Amino acid sequence: MTGPARIQLLSPRLANQIAAGEVVERPASVAKELLENSLDAGARRIDIEVEQGGVKLLRVRDDGCGIPADDLPLALARHATSKIRDLSDLEAVVSLGFRGEALASVSSVSRLTLTSRTADAAEAWQVETEGREMQARVQPAAHPVGTSVEVRDLFFNTPARRKFLRAEKTEFEHLQEVIRRLALARFDVGFHLRHNGKSVLSLREAEDDAGRARRVGAVCGPAFLEQALPIDVERSGLRLWGWVGLPTFSRSQADLQYFFVNGRAVRDKLVAHAVRQAYRDVLFNGRHPTFVLFLEIDPAVVDVNVHPTKHEVRFRDSRMVHDFLYGTLHRALADVRPEDQLAPPAATLSGERPSGLAAGEFGGQNEMTLAAQAPPAVRSEPAWQGAGAGYQAPRPAPAVDLAEAAGAYRNFFAPLPGTSAAALPESEGDVPPLGYALAQLKGIYILAENAGGLVLVDMHAAHERITYERLKTAMASEGLRGQPLLVPESVAVSQREADCAEEHADWFARLGFELQRLGPETLAIRQIPALLKQAQAAQLVRDVLADLLEYGSSDRIEAHLNELLATMACHGAVRANRRLTLPEMNALLRDMEHTERSGQCNHGRPTWTQLGMDELDKLFLRGR
Repeated sequence: MTGPARIQLLSPRLANQIAAGEVVERPASVAKELLENSLDAGARRIDIEVEQGGVKLLRVRDDGCGIPADDLPLALARHATSKIRDLSDLEAVVSLGFRGEALASVSSVSRLTLTSRTADAAEAWQVETEGREMQARVQPAAHPVGTSVEVRDLFFNTPARRKFLRAEKTEFEHLQEVIRRLALARFDVGFHLRHNGKSVLSLREAEDDAGRARRVGAVCGPAFLEQALPIDVERSGLRLWGWVGLPTFSRSQADLQYFFVNGRAVRDKLVAHAVRQAYRDVLFNGRHPTFVLFLEIDPAVVDVNVHPTKHEVRFRDSRMVHDFLYGTLHRALADVRPEDQLAPPAATLSGERPSGLAAGEFGGQNEMTLAAQAPPAVRSEPAWQGAGAGYQAPRPAPAVDLAEAAGAYRNFFAPLPGTSAAALPESEGDVPPLGYALAQLKGIYILAENAGGLVLVDMHAAHERITYERLKTAMASEGLRGQPLLVPESVAVSQREADCAEEHADWFARLGFELQRLGPETLAIRQIPALLKQAQAAQLVRDVLADLLEYGSSDRIEAHLNELLATMACHGAVRANRRLTLPEMNALLRDMEHTERSGQCNHGRPTWTQLGMDELDKLFLRGR
């Protein structure tokens, strides 16, 4: 039996290779560290050249301030940095990198060459490390003002790490994602990427709002920009700005979510919870929202030194940040109205018309005569019998009287009895966003005409949202009524949770709960909200306390109440297959235009859609 191993100092190379395990996972990790150094150096243009997904070669060149020749050996040493001097600098970090380990770690698992030149230097200098002790060798080189870092043969000396790398395409996609995040964080810097000799990405500097929007469209796709709301809100020393995707532009994965804190891309649980809470009422189950958001906050109240890769942050007042994010996004989504979602009409109603029609006879209220003047259709069993029913093949259409059909067709273009030209909208600007109802389809959909073309409305889903929002407003104004329990329910909790319940006693009381502390780790539930009398009170209280401890706030009680209100709204909404009159349809359209979140029903499904004239023209090959 051997004795205990003796303690000894690690060699510099082994220490750096161990440190590399924290920050260098794949070529994308190297790209992140190098690009952040370029941005901290004040670069305005960064060129990235990649071969074989970054495993064979990763070269980053910038036009930043450069590194003096005397400092080049230190640039590859551990715990060497120009970005912080003392503890006060660490408490308010404004640079992206500051730990002083990145270049040393990368150089220990690759063949790294760093070439740099400052503005006042006559020539550039190059440094590379070699040998077991990683001694740096400096020599003159040719290079413009700025810095180039060339990383070759990543993990050549650590084959165990190299075999865990993925396929070239996968590694390059991870690398591209890093560049996309930094390109969104720094609109004032141009990014140019080449892979295996081919240009992949070329983003010029964006100084104005239009340029920033173009870059967002180039990185996230033009569809996102078309379906996103620009926001910019500042309050209590916090500023949130950027673009928030409409609920209808959701994704099956959380792959289009970019959040930045003081220009640093982060993935934070608190931020994710606030965003998810803001979208809760409008997002379809299992879908993920899309956003590009920037939070500006005093660097002294946020800790970015939580994780070696600096993907996580910690806020000093997490509850204030959470409430600010949730409140801002919640209000932005609630304020969306149909006119905000409608794109400018691609074609007007003044195009080609059926022969024999004058210019003023097509459009406006005349189309309503289709339902008002046409003979009533012979109703058969509806093909759709409601939720849970299967599809039934429609019955054969009844025989049509040709003379009657011709008369109905003529009546379609005749003015309504008692109406005059003055009753019609004077221009397209006078047409409401969702237009005027034309007819009802299969007792389910409302067809309406607006300035852009045809609007289709799911009448049950739309009325369900309207009813739901009215119920929520009524509850907010009247408050929650509590119902005392005949037998108080005892709940075993931790001492920390019991302290939290006492601290938030007034908050629980406003929501209809009455909690009493019976011991260090015991609570008694004496009263619950009347609407939640069927809920499992003990589990609900535990979940709420867990949220309060984790995020500083909880929406579980409100979520349970909203589920009940949504069920009530669903039962109270107009049912499918119910025939509505034109005034009823138009009244529903007007209510939708003035109701918050009317673009989605309570379950996140869309309530209406627009078919523009260009889309309709394509269907019939018009203009070809």
